[in-house]
Amino acid sequence: MKIDAHQHFWQPLRGDYDWMPQDNATLNRTYGPHDLAPTLDALGIDGTVLVQAAATVQETEYMLGLADATPFIKGVVGWVDFEDPSHLGHLKRLAAHPKFLGVRPMIQDIPDVNWMLRDDVQWAYGALVDLDLTFDALGFPQHLPNFLTLMQRYPDMRVVYDHCMKPQIRDAQADKDAFSQWADGMSALAENTSGVCKFSGLITETDDGWSIDDVRPFADHVLSAFGSARVMWGSDWPVCRLKGEYGDWRGLAQQLTEALSEPERADVFGGTATRFYRLD
Repeated sequence: MKIDAHQHFWQPLRGDYDWMPQDNATLNRTYGPHDLAPTLDALGIDGTVLVQAAATVQETEYMLGLADATPFIKGVVGWVDFEDPSHLGHLKRLAAHPKFLGVRPMIQDIPDVNWMLRDDVQWAYGALVDLDLTFDALGFPQHLPNFLTLMQRYPDMRVVYDHCMKPQIRDAQADKDAFSQWADGMSALAENTSGVCKFSGLITETDDGWSIDDVRPFADHVLSAFGSARVMWGSDWPVCRLKGEYGDWRGLAQQLTEALSEPERADVFGGTATRFYRLD
């Protein structure tokens, strides 16, 4: 089964996409299943994982409603408030939905880099373990040490590291070292945790004029560190449209995985996501 392990739909008129630039015509518009379906059909993609883009329970309920009406949405990664222990009730309620997979706190947008280790949010990780739900880890390279600490604290939590932890490829294009610290952190996660990695979001971290050669070192390291059985491809559509269309990123990812065997590529483009999210 060919799976897009990470895509979004949204309705900006609901007013809770706080990160979304109001003057960005590419992002600040409604995206729904009818916008993506023709592309999925053309590329032979069987299903997707729909991931939250707003820090509200209403966003999660909206996505589950879309999933109920859309066969190609195989699962939903939602949101609950880690700072509010009463949201355990929401988590238990949402977990009863057959397409609810887990949650993603928007850690990349939280100013405190140590937020994930605060005492008052630890209940949520324990609840994810108890309910056997997934945790999408969203952050930047500066969050890598804390994600390692967190996962060693909760070794039974099913975690996927979103967007290869967003290496700052634009800095590498400007001849700065954006690779070494990021690569060491990713290797540490691969070696010392059971987490998997989303092969997604890389082109969004480039600057204008990027090429496959700018992206390749980062993609190669993820594939080498985690291995194909722990890597899953995601489009990050429509965010990817800031730097390329869905098919552009899909084609680039296929080029970047040309050295893999067919079974290994099958893992990256569907098998890993199917196993991790239990989509079958």
